Order: sequence, then structure tokens, then C-alpha cells
Amino acid sequence: MKKILILFAHPRYEQSRTNRALIEGIRNMEGVTIHDLYENYPEFNIDILTEKDLLTQHDVMIWHHPFYWYSCPPLMKQWIDIVLEFGWAYGPDGNALVGKTALNVMTAGGSRAVYCAEGRNHYTIREFLRPFEQTARLCGMEYLPPYAVMGTHGLTRDDLNAHVDQYQELIRSLQGADMEVPEGDACQFLNDLPILQNTKTE
Repeated sequence: MKKILILFAHPRYEQSRTNRALIEGIRNMEGVTIHDLYENYPEFNIDILTEKDLLTQHDVMIWHHPFYWYSCPPLMKQWIDIVLEFGWAYGPDGNALVGKTALNVMTAGGSRAVYCAEGRNHYTIREFLRPFEQTARLCGMEYLPPYAVMGTHGLTRDDLNAHVDQYQELIRSLQGADMEVPEGDACQFLNDLPILQNTKTE
């Protein structure tokens, strides 16, 4: 079974109904480490050696975060900037993460409809996440499409429960060998995979 590291960053976690539900839904799953960056580094003093050790111990890394100004919260960006060092994560001798898997799990107040060329945000979620994708690829990792919970302000309790169930199923699929993801732009969101469609939320 693959070990999964959830790199979670939310500066207002207690006030986020959606992220609280998602995190609590996977907290006790076997083989899953939930690493809350804001809880562990409230002063932004990231322990680089500890973070590298965590990455080394896990097979799959998930950047779990709310969509802040078309990206991630600042502590997660700092984590990327200082932990993924030249000569360790990338570069001629930087092969520590080669062969591992990376993806984003994110929440956004806007619906899918506003994230497209015709929508008010003009670009798709996948386009906004290109820096994460290129970061993973530079480090020799396999980058998967995101799992995205959109329109969070309008989610009913049933909608939210369905997303929690999907997140759990996503984790189980990532831990095993039964998840097939179409290449390229054929799959915009992992939400759309048949294996996660037992509960339809969109």
C-alpha cells in the first residue's frame, strides 16, 4: 500500500466548513499522514530537514489547500520555495522525489463555470495550477489532475458528505494500483473519474 502525505495549508482552518470536513474524513485512514503546515509552522519557520524526511517516507504527495488568489496560501508557497532544493529535489543530482506522485486537492468558492475562457476568471483551474504541475515534473514526479471542490459557499450538507466520500475513495485509489487517469487534457479533474462517480456532486 502506498503511503500518502497530505501537505495541508489553510490559515483559517477552523472557519472552513469544507476543508474541516475533508480533513476529518481522511484523518484516521491507514497509510495517510496529515501534515498541517500552519499548525506546525505558525511563524513560517519551516524545518527543511523534517520536511525532506517526510517526503522521503511517502510515495504520494498531496498539496491540499484553498484556492487563494488563483494559487495557494503563502506558507505553502514558501514550503515549495525552500524545501524543494536544487541538488536534492531537482538539478543534476536532485533525484530524491523521482517516481513519486503529486497532485492538488483544492477548494474554491467559485463554480467550474467561472473558470474557463468564457467565465469571469478567463482561465481554467488546470491553467492556474501549471506552476504546481511544472514543479512536480521538474522534480521527476508524476503529476495528476486536481481533485477540486468548487462552489463551496453553496454546498449542501449532502453535497459536502458526497465530496468527503469521494476524497476517501480517491485516497484508497491512490494507495492501490487500480486508478487509471487519462493523459493530457482528457481529464481536467479527478472528480470526473468513473471510480469517483458513485456519488455525483457537480
